[in-house]
Amino acid sequence: MKHVHKRLLEWAESRNTTDFIPDDPIEIPHRFSRKEDIEVAAFFAALFAWGQRTTIRKKTNDLLSRMDNDPFAFVMHASTDDLRVLDGFVHRTFNHHDIVDLLMALRATQKETNDWSILFTPSESEINYGPAISRFRTRMLQHVSNPQRVSRFLSDPLKGSAAKRLVMFLRWMVRRDNVGVDFGIWTQLPMHKLSCPLDVHTARTARHLKLISRKQNDWATVEELDAALRKIDPKDPARFDFALFSMSVEGFPD
Repeated sequence: MKHVHKRLLEWAESRNTTDFIPDDPIEIPHRFSRKEDIEVAAFFAALFAWGQRTTIRKKTNDLLSRMDNDPFAFVMHASTDDLRVLDGFVHRTFNHHDIVDLLMALRATQKETNDWSILFTPSESEINYGPAISRFRTRMLQHVSNPQRVSRFLSDPLKGSAAKRLVMFLRWMVRRDNVGVDFGIWTQLPMHKLSCPLDVHTARTARHLKLISRKQNDWATVEELDAALRKIDPKDPARFDFALFSMSVEGFPD
């Protein structure tokens, strides 16, 4: 197991570089400098993140272009007429009605909180962000016209979902180091409670390295992986996302 730990640390170090940014959806929020714009751009880039990364970036760029590349202002001030620029937008199962619902929910939560990052604050007793993601989801669904439909885009860890996209969004917003791939702009939220986004790539590597034994890619498996990664780095367990993803894509080293 020490050999596995050493290998993961080496890969995490070598892959956690700004060279990672251009081909990844995280490249899109990196175009912005204002905190509020980064948050909105990252939220939609993360929600759109299933399928090919080229398509994810293309569709997120399409959406932001319709917002005049001023995402926070659009969220907060777009009128009914302004929202018509979203007509015809489609990405996988998203349509323009879904986007409007999500925008209006973000507007409402921003007005209620003045900083919607606080909706993700874990309690002292919570060991990860699963319950906070669930609370955020509940709050958002209170402000949409079609909660049954929009709920499919906001996964709930408390119902067993691995919630890969919202876990990844939190990695982007919370995780901070001296490299600058992730933004780390939500400094009030703890890094050590972050989880590694569990998808086909990270799960494949984690099973290959015997970090997890469960067969399902669900929240219980996220927590199993949490336990393994926190033994290696209890302060920054999400850093291993780079290693687990890269090993699957590039091929497992001998």
